[in-house]
Amino acid sequence: MLVTASPGSELLDRIAARDPLFRDRTAQRMQAVEKRLVDVAADSPDPRVGELTGHLAVSGGKRMRPLLVLLGAEFGEEWRDGVVDAAVIAELVHISSLYHDDVMDGAALRHGVPSANARWGERLAVAGGDWLLARAARLAAALGPDMVRFNADVAGDLVEGQLLEMTGPAEGEDPVQHFFRVTSGKTAALLAMALGAGALQAGAPAGQGRSLMEYGHQLGIAFQISDDLLDLVAPAEETGKEQGKDLAAGVLSLPVLLAVSGTGPADAELRDLLEAGPLDDLARRRRALELFRSSGAPAAAEQHLRERLALARSALHDLPVCAGRRALDALCDYVGTRVSRSSAAGC
Repeated sequence: MLVTASPGSELLDRIAARDPLFRDRTAQRMQAVEKRLVDVAADSPDPRVGELTGHLAVSGGKRMRPLLVLLGAEFGEEWRDGVVDAAVIAELVHISSLYHDDVMDGAALRHGVPSANARWGERLAVAGGDWLLARAARLAAALGPDMVRFNADVAGDLVEGQLLEMTGPAEGEDPVQHFFRVTSGKTAALLAMALGAGALQAGAPAGQGRSLMEYGHQLGIAFQISDDLLDLVAPAEETGKEQGKDLAAGVLSLPVLLAVSGTGPADAELRDLLEAGPLDDLARRRRALELFRSSGAPAAAEQHLRERLALARSALHDLPVCAGRRALDALCDYVGTRVSRSSAAGC
């Protein structure tokens, strides 16, 4: 069966290239998720509200979270009722967090289109994100108490991760360990939830669900490190976001933390630039990016990335060998090579 391209198809192609039958049936399920997602995200009697809340849903994206739900379901009955809605819940929570993150960062672009805050203003963007969270909660309630718990836990983890990022490390806390605490909430929790929710809705054994969630946790941290590196080395036309957006907002990502803790002259100059305040000035931001690339931080951050991917792969060892497990292993390869592909392209 030939399945047409849809958001997330590029990622699916990368992790299922060697199994066209698995790729096509998963793409068919992803199309069902996509239709349901767009319908739910823009489902308001007022078209103005629907346009706001459906804005990022219709703009596309990698759709990693709903894909992870479907991959988690591979370890049970993958077509079981509730799997599609669980995938939609994971993406609604993710999109909601993007609305809020873009407001906090003052971002102008997301997925290559104007962010909700750039188009409608910060107050409406925040309200739109809240609306999407409410829709996710409504869908979860229809799937039963276990899914309600999954949804509530991940919402709490996301907010706690954001609060930890905003408050910064406690007195005497290692900034790198603080980064991992933040990332466990802001990124890894949702990837773990997606896999666990897929396994739950498909009736997979509980032990396999726990292994999948551990995989998702480690993959999520690795994915955040790769995202942070891309923010510093990849152009906007590749990522769909402004280059150096996090750096300009004063976000101390792992690569930046590793750079400012260095002892070379480039590290010292970068520290001085960051201590002077947010890099709103384009010339100062470009200089900071140059200093980062000339430091040892990119290589050190990639080492952390490889370590987390190794932990993710080890979590797969107790799972049965099947198309879903092979796809999850290939997903580690994808996350591990995202930055190197950008570097090879001259970014």
